[in-house]
Amino acid sequence: MAKCDVCGKGVTFGIKVSHSHRRSNRTWKPNVRKVKAIVNGTPKSIHVCTHCLRSGKVERA
Repeated sequence: MAKCDVCGKGVTFGIKVSHSHRRSNRTWKPNVRKVKAIVNGTPKSIHVCTHCLRSGKVERA
């Protein structure tokens, strides 16, 4: 799974707990998109989470 190149957000691990309280491992995956963005004045393809896209931390090419 890809990481966000802006904030570093990646996969998080935890435990899924059912109604009967049986526990099993699970993962939370970030909503990461591959976009063309302006990096150091040139367009470059990077992985960016949607939180960084919406907040304006990335200038799209």
